[in-house]
Amino acid sequence: MKFLDQAKVHIRSGDGGAGAVSFRREKFIEFGGPDGGDGGRGGDVWAEAVDGLNTLIDYRYQQHYKAQTGVHGMGRNRTGAKGADAVLKVPAGTQIFEDDNETLICDLTEPGQRYLLGKGGNGGFGNQHFKTSTNQAPRRANPGLPGVEKSIWLRLKLIADAGLVGLPNAGKSTFLATVTAAKPKIADYPFTTLHPGLGVARVDAREFVIADIPGLIEGAHEGVGIGDRFLGHVERTRVLLHLVSAQEEHPGKVYKTVRGELEAYGHGLAEKSEVLALAQVDTIDEDERRKKIAALKRASGKTPLLLSAATGEGVEAVLRALMAVVEEARGEAAPRANDVDDRWKA
Repeated sequence: MKFLDQAKVHIRSGDGGAGAVSFRREKFIEFGGPDGGDGGRGGDVWAEAVDGLNTLIDYRYQQHYKAQTGVHGMGRNRTGAKGADAVLKVPAGTQIFEDDNETLICDLTEPGQRYLLGKGGNGGFGNQHFKTSTNQAPRRANPGLPGVEKSIWLRLKLIADAGLVGLPNAGKSTFLATVTAAKPKIADYPFTTLHPGLGVARVDAREFVIADIPGLIEGAHEGVGIGDRFLGHVERTRVLLHLVSAQEEHPGKVYKTVRGELEAYGHGLAEKSEVLALAQVDTIDEDERRKKIAALKRASGKTPLLLSAATGEGVEAVLRALMAVVEEARGEAAPRANDVDDRWKA
């Protein structure tokens, strides 16, 4: 399945049905009077977050969604039926913006959440509503009100517990393939990963979701390389795993480059909890390890973990470090079950 994280969609809610002009005509009833029914309401346009989706690819092939018009009113005081709704099914984590792609309409973060994007027009009144003492045979009825028509942007931000950041070829995809069942593309050239990927990691009988995004290079916030737009997929994470390859000649400089891109992007990424690891340590000897650990420590102010996804060295330690931050964040987010309001304490 192809990955698409942004799409423009045109929506229109249904027009209301027109009211009817009708009169009661029956044998032996001389003055039946008006009996035109009202028009039905137009269908609404909804956005709904559902399980089982992780891309907006469906909206590449269909960009126009229109709800049905309400059924017109009929004689014998029959009201028209409401038009069928149009439902845009999107993955959890989808944000919906106005046509300017800046004004946020809603943020659907959990499956089952729904939001009304366009309300259907009201149905028109039939001629039964216009009968008065001086006009007992009205020959007028209202048309239905028009629906809402507009363009919107759908933008997907994947929901994960931990995000992987680093330069291209830092070992992010290899780590994801090692600790999860995901099968990202792995090769020895830059920008092998072109789209974000998700995987579920398990450590000490606990699970959390990891998101892998394409690598960052200097100037990514200005559009260099693939750019920084995929950083939106790690905005919702609780912790970042920053991988620096042991094959880099100046690991401290590489660390500062990626941190600079995170700060330039903004949206709170630079303030997120970070676990730093020196990756691909199986490719260097002990003396090189010590030098590069010292360089990375000077640049970051913290001691990096050692990691080799190929040999399995340090994988458990990195997963436990990530899990500790994730568990702490989950505990703060979830309300404590035994919290009791002071007003109800005896």
